[in-house]
Amino acid sequence: MNGEGNTQAVEVTNLRCKFPGEQDLVFQGLSLSVRKGEKVLLLGPSGSGKSTLLQILSGLIPRSVEIPMKCDEIQVPIQPGIVFQDPDTQFCMSYTDEEIAFVLENRNIPRHRMPEMIQHYMELVGLSFEHNRAWIQSMSQGMKQRLAIASILAMEPDVLFLDEPTALLDDEGTTQVWDTVKQVAQDKTLIIVEHKINEVVDVVDRIIVLSPEGKIVADGQADQVFANERDMLKEYGIWYPGVWEERGARKLEAKQQDWQDTFKHLTSRSGNRTEAEEDDSRKSDVHHPALELRQFTGLRGKNPVVQIDHAEVFHGDWVGIVGVNGAGKSSLLLSLMNILKTTGHYRVEGQPPGRTRELADRIAFVFQNPEFQFVTNSVLDEVEFSLLGGELTAEERRARSIDMLEQFGLRELSGRHPYQLSMGQKRRLSVASAMIRRQRILLLDEPTFGQDARNTFAMLGQLERLRREGTAVVMVTHDQEIVNRYCTKVWTVEEGRVTHAAVVSPS
Repeated sequence: MNGEGNTQAVEVTNLRCKFPGEQDLVFQGLSLSVRKGEKVLLLGPSGSGKSTLLQILSGLIPRSVEIPMKCDEIQVPIQPGIVFQDPDTQFCMSYTDEEIAFVLENRNIPRHRMPEMIQHYMELVGLSFEHNRAWIQSMSQGMKQRLAIASILAMEPDVLFLDEPTALLDDEGTTQVWDTVKQVAQDKTLIIVEHKINEVVDVVDRIIVLSPEGKIVADGQADQVFANERDMLKEYGIWYPGVWEERGARKLEAKQQDWQDTFKHLTSRSGNRTEAEEDDSRKSDVHHPALELRQFTGLRGKNPVVQIDHAEVFHGDWVGIVGVNGAGKSSLLLSLMNILKTTGHYRVEGQPPGRTRELADRIAFVFQNPEFQFVTNSVLDEVEFSLLGGELTAEERRARSIDMLEQFGLRELSGRHPYQLSMGQKRRLSVASAMIRRQRILLLDEPTFGQDARNTFAMLGQLERLRREGTAVVMVTHDQEIVNRYCTKVWTVEEGRVTHAAVVSPS
């Protein structure tokens, strides 16, 4: 039913929902209501049903997405606007101006007014193109996310549902988006799923916490929930203000010892050496850098999109690649995998890189969009697929795959189709399927986005263990906490050029 004339914006009573092929219900009698004008943040561990609940409250389920659900009563908004985790699932058109114009046409806006309105909504989210026109698929994921928000704002929705709208944005873009939301949504109802707590905490006036089973375990004012329910948030691995200071401080204190352990591990085969010789041995690791680049350029067609004058990555390095959205960070990783054409000097462990298929034997690569990697129909098969063609027996492949799923908290989902996972679970699956072959070089594009605190720290711990054992980790990230606490080097990409390669000194 629709609630025109009452004070509730959305409401559901005794909700039950079930994914096809699953035994357990996603929600077991969940009830909640949100008043008009209220700003609500949904918190919960990855896979607790936050995104599903947003889609139900917006009416997307079951109207457009047919998932079995029942409830005693439900009230959804007349004009909902939902921003998805993955912006690519949201677009209807090929170009930026057409995407917003499509929304305006559905609002019956006269054509002569559209250019000015398109300009207005793009400016709200910080997008600027000549004639407001760009090919959407040429944009970075972060820029796509901004466009998705602009197109939803153009709908002038009654209730705005935001499903991690800034997951792929840099710090400046994140602040800009939330400043925009504050400005345009003062009189609107907001229901938000977001892991970047520090940016959103002053936007909301109410927090609802879901357990791993999808039950409401806390509901109250934001400051009260964070103050009174901190132990529960820790137990469920949910982000809360100060979690990096509490848990990450230990990582900073141990960083210098970790570096020393790494050097010892990489030089243990060479007998007693001086400190200078040990440092040289770390840098050579079988006499070659893991990656060596000189006058290196990545191309889209004939256009340079990323350039490096000189850079080296050694086994035991953790390189953080940072920069604003659209700077060329993802293009750099695609170039290192020869997915984009390249020119210049490029060596992998002292050898020419070869084709992408040959590179995959030496380098594990995780795309920014995890769905780009999925090729099978189940979570277990997806991980095991990476081991096909090797020397392992079927039993050994299966055992190693199950162990990897256990490490990434996905074993109970082994029979589910990868596309049925939450975005955080998809991301973990993509990392697990890439890491299982145990290559000595890892290229990771935003591997922690969409993750709750528990899974973020678990993934970072696994990567740190591999780094100490001599794996070279090259990771694109917008999370400055990760850069500060884990990375040994930082490359900054500005307008397609790696302009600064800083070594992070141990604290």
